[in-house]
This record gives sequence, structure tokens and C-alpha cells, in this order.
Amino acid sequence: MSESSIPRPVVAAGEIVVSGVSKSYGAAQLSKEVVRDCTFTIERGKLTVMIGPSGCGKSTLIRLLAGFERPSSGSIKIDGEPITGPSRERLVVFQETALFPWMSTYDNILYGPRARGELTQQTLDFAEFLLNKVGLQEFRRKYPTQLSGGMQRRAELARAMINTPTVMILDEPFRGLDAMTKELMWEYYAGLVEESGRTNFFVTTDIDEAVFLADRLLIMSNIPTQVRAVLEVDVPRPRRLADIVTSDRANEIKTEALSILHEEAMKSFSRGSKAASDFVEAYTKRSAKT
Repeated sequence: MSESSIPRPVVAAGEIVVSGVSKSYGAAQLSKEVVRDCTFTIERGKLTVMIGPSGCGKSTLIRLLAGFERPSSGSIKIDGEPITGPSRERLVVFQETALFPWMSTYDNILYGPRARGELTQQTLDFAEFLLNKVGLQEFRRKYPTQLSGGMQRRAELARAMINTPTVMILDEPFRGLDAMTKELMWEYYAGLVEESGRTNFFVTTDIDEAVFLADRLLIMSNIPTQVRAVLEVDVPRPRRLADIVTSDRANEIKTEALSILHEEAMKSFSRGSKAASDFVEAYTKRSAKT
């Protein structure tokens, strides 16, 4: 095992193409459409970030990409093959910590290979490499409750990476961290992505996080979610937060993205106000009759 780099996937692997995907829940007239006619590409070896209003359907798209659910219509393919179910080639890091509280950091990282009966010497060496890479070698015997929030997130990244997935899918993994820890995690995670060359799909509601991390930025509409815009974040790597704050190009992208997101937020506000108004009107009429 090289001491300097993370195993890289085959360069030609890891492209996901989403074509005309819609997703509804419920039956007939009671169904609720969450995703509507979504079409986009997650480019191989790139970090694609999806941002949109809270509750717009981003997590539903993650479940579809992971294969946990199937689209109501449209198709999702990885390297030309339909996604029909979960696969270790597409690993998901969720918002909530998924570390097993009864396992040490080291055992949590090794969980996947151990469950598959693949505890080879190469895997054990890779676990040691990752412990060092994520800065947790001194905490290898600690349990999750003995780790800070940032340490837990680093352990989860290592637990995903030891399975050498073709695509890593992350659903707001740094949500709930304090501002300073979150910004440190951005730089840490960006460095791991740059070194691994792996396809990453990252979902967030934080515009600063999105612009700092992304190679390509997908801006989503309110529910039912659609792609409103695709922005190429042509800011040089490696990136440091101090540099990107003063980058004119980064600020142009942020301003454009915020303008679109503001439009979608206002739609949500207007829809909510109308729903509240309709409820009050109906309640008033019903009360008048009684």
C-alpha cells in the first residue's frame, strides 16, 4: 500500500446519467409528486454538488441514485447500466452519524470488509493508511461517543472509502457541525476528493459549502424538484477557504446561484401563504355555518 495516495478507481468508471426522472408517492389522486422530469449527469471523477431549498426532494434523489428506491418514470444509469438496486459501488454517507456506538473507530472503519469476509492484509494495511489520512490514528480505540462531531464525520468518510466505491454519495454530511469545524471539514474533504479522483455527489443547502466544494453545481427548484441551472465552478484547485472568499469568480457563481435559490424560496413562501389563506377561508366558512 502506497504511503502517499488513496487507491484510485478506473478513470473510465463512475458516470451517472439521470434521464427524465420523476418520483411520486401514494396512489392515484392522493399521490404526491416529489421529483419531476429531472435530467442531469454526474461526471466521472468530478465532485458534483446539488443545492436546493430545504424539503425540495434532494434526499429523494439520493435514494434513487443509491438504488434504495425506483423512479416512477425515467431512467438512471451508471456507466451505461441501469441502477436497479443498492450496490457497494455507490456508497452513501448520510446526515446522521451511522457509526456503531459499540465499536471502536478502527472496528467501525473495518465494518464493511469484515461483513463481506474480506479482511485481507491489504485491507488491514489500507485501514491503517486511512486512519492516518483522516487524522484518527490516536483515536483508533475510542468509541463514537468519545469523538467530536468532526472526528465522527472523518471516521465515516474513512469507513466509506475503505470499500473503494466507484461513486460516493453524501447527503449533507457536515450538517449540525459548528461553523469552524464545518469549514475545516470542507477543506479536509476537498483534499480527499482531489487525491482519490473518485466520482462524488454531494447534497447541501449551504451555498458557501456548495461553491467551495463543487466542480459542477446543480441548482434545484422547489418541490416537485427539477434542475433549474447547472453552473461550472471553474475555480482552480487545490482550494483554500481564505482564497475562495476573495475570488471574484467564486463570488460571481455564488451571486448567480443565490438569485435562483431566492426565486425558489419565494415560490415556497407564496405557496405556503396561499395554503394558509385557503385554510383560514375554509375554516371561517365552516365556523359561520355552525
